Amino acid sequence: MVAGLVALSAVQAQRAPQGPISSVRHTPESLGYERVWEDDFNGAELDPAKWAVRGVGPRAVGYVSPEAVKVEDGLLKLLAFEKDGKILIGAVGTQGRFMARYGFFECRAQLQRSPGVWAAFWIQSTDIAKGEDPGKFGAEIDIMECFRKLGPDIVSHNVHWAYGPNQQTTRGMQSYLRGVGEGFHTFALEWTPEKYVFYVDGYAFYAVTQGLSHIEEYLILSMELPSKMEELKHAVFPDEFLVDYVRVYRKR
Repeated sequence: MVAGLVALSAVQAQRAPQGPISSVRHTPESLGYERVWEDDFNGAELDPAKWAVRGVGPRAVGYVSPEAVKVEDGLLKLLAFEKDGKILIGAVGTQGRFMARYGFFECRAQLQRSPGVWAAFWIQSTDIAKGEDPGKFGAEIDIMECFRKLGPDIVSHNVHWAYGPNQQTTRGMQSYLRGVGEGFHTFALEWTPEKYVFYVDGYAFYAVTQGLSHIEEYLILSMELPSKMEELKHAVFPDEFLVDYVRVYRKR
């Protein structure tokens, strides 16, 4: 399965899929972290002290809408559906509410079902377009993105910085873990002054030192859309990205 995806990943500027770089399964606590912020989504609506719907309005071939964000059954539900000839998607962020520099960032979630749309858990800098030094202006850290076209058991990670004509990237890093496309799993980032480490279900898959941010950034959970309608030809609406919890840890 993984070998068959190598050619496809090269075309899409993704690295070849790989398994964990270690057989050790980590927890934040085992790595020396303690919890400092969380949301278990146990209420009946989004907690305005922690989140806001992010980027309401046009995005790619659709629209971000509060209608596509729900909190119920102990879950944050970020939806993608058609209404009145438009495609609506949900996205939330902690900008202006919670920011962090370094730490362990984790969510437990169930990914979307179909290709075309994709689920994402990421961290963003408010200053990323102001300059090209990621240490000073920050980076976009894609903790997890699920592109179903890459295969049923693959999630991707990436780092982007220097928004503008000289934008830089680590290139998509694909993690293969059997069964990750079904049910709930954890997706995490360990961000230190020296590196980023990306985890799935406690297993480390990649450690990179490029694009290191040294400033506070905010969290985002979102459903995303492509830039061309033809890329949605296999999408099935309605679809949803379900998040059980988000937790942030800092070194003890």
